[in-house]
Amino acid sequence: MLVENRADTWTRLAYTGANKPIAPIGSPDEMHAKLYGKMRDQKTLASILDDLKDDLKKISGSVSAEDRHLLEDHTTFVRELEQELRDSAQHKTGHEVPQLEPDIDSRESANNMPTISRMQIELLVDSFVNDYSRVATLQYNNAVGDIRMQWLGVDEGHHDLSHEPDSNTDAKEKLIKITHRYCEQLAYLAQRLAETPEPGGDGSLLDNTTIVWAIDLGKGNTHSFDNIPFVLVGNGLDYQMGRSLHLKQVPHNRLLMSLAHGFGHHIEQFGNPDHCAAGPLELG
Repeated sequence: MLVENRADTWTRLAYTGANKPIAPIGSPDEMHAKLYGKMRDQKTLASILDDLKDDLKKISGSVSAEDRHLLEDHTTFVRELEQELRDSAQHKTGHEVPQLEPDIDSRESANNMPTISRMQIELLVDSFVNDYSRVATLQYNNAVGDIRMQWLGVDEGHHDLSHEPDSNTDAKEKLIKITHRYCEQLAYLAQRLAETPEPGGDGSLLDNTTIVWAIDLGKGNTHSFDNIPFVLVGNGLDYQMGRSLHLKQVPHNRLLMSLAHGFGHHIEQFGNPDHCAAGPLELG
């Protein structure tokens, strides 16, 4: 999922394999259709089958024996489709299908970022509740995006601000305000997961989910890879939470290996093998 629609400059964060990026979906309407389009198709099909069944009954008494045999085949087909619909109806959503604000995609995306963010988070949580997805990526803007968060009172572009020198206190205060906004979105996602029961299991969705909040660089104005912060929330992988770890010169490849191991995928390297020799981090 993408928040802030700039399809021409997407940064790919999710991959199905080496050099196989997955393009994010920046439109809440498009994401909604991806999750619930099949349900709408089923409702339309059910309506068509009702009409077809009535029509078959009307003409069955006025056709030849050969045509009646064809009608019986069609009737059998209709019954089978009805049974498929009944079977699929057994897997109902855990709650009402979420309703989106109308015409969200036609509005100016940057100033509408708060609304789009809430919509994408609600759809993300809903996809977990209904087992439409087990893994999701929520991406805000892109690596070189220069979104202007004017609703926060910040007129400059985020990317430009991140390249200002450390001595620019005004830029630093605005970057803190922007980062605080992202923290609020993380908190909202965690809250929604925490207050949503785990379907068919114990605890909440947050008890069975691990959120990983990451950023591209340690410092934007130097493009440093040192001291890149990662925030982990939730108990899905049974890591020891509620602590702050300061790991000097530890490649984040080892953290990614730990995540893979937590899911039972015991890989021996992630990315550059030179950064993986010490193995996954011990986070339990």
